[in-house]
Amino acid sequence: MRRLPVYILIQTSGAMRGEPIEAIKVGLETMMASLRQDPFALESVWLSVTTFNRKPEQILPLTELENMQLPAIALPEAAGSHLGEALEFVCKKIDSEVQLSTPERKGDWMPLLFVMCDGRASDTLLFNKVIPVVKGKHFGKIVVCLVGNKVRTELVKLFANEVVNLETTDSATFRKFFEWVTVVVAEGNRSVGATSDISLPPPPPEINSII
Repeated sequence: MRRLPVYILIQTSGAMRGEPIEAIKVGLETMMASLRQDPFALESVWLSVTTFNRKPEQILPLTELENMQLPAIALPEAAGSHLGEALEFVCKKIDSEVQLSTPERKGDWMPLLFVMCDGRASDTLLFNKVIPVVKGKHFGKIVVCLVGNKVRTELVKLFANEVVNLETTDSATFRKFFEWVTVVVAEGNRSVGATSDISLPPPPPEINSII
């Protein structure tokens, strides 16, 4: 069975502190439970979770859904949101973790990337440098979820296929977001590879779609 690599990148500074990060944990657990009810996803989905503030940290290496246990998400006191470094880090992980096709075997499906942040990048120079690298990785889809009502959209529009905004950061809203992510992932392992793009289902009313 070909793998569908799903990378989740979570900002752990600024807008994510307090209620948002706790709600994210609930949402991730909900997503995992839902995907495990889908036999096809259970056999093909592999998840990776990376957090970032000033430095990125992969708290869960690419792991098959069946054996995945969600690790704790720490919230360090460090300020700053180095989104460029975090994207570069994920791209390097993809280079080492995602299997490419060879004449002898089929490789993984094109990876999916979900980013949860406030849309700011403290490392603007590196961010601008890494955008072509991100686009060159041939993601099946990149979805950015902006958190809060004081977010910036211009930077994430440079690399994302879909940008949504969660103005309300309670558990119910995040649960709806991750239910939508679950549908996107389930659709991904059926269509990625047959086409260069995935048709995303419309997000629920609780989620404000920007692009």
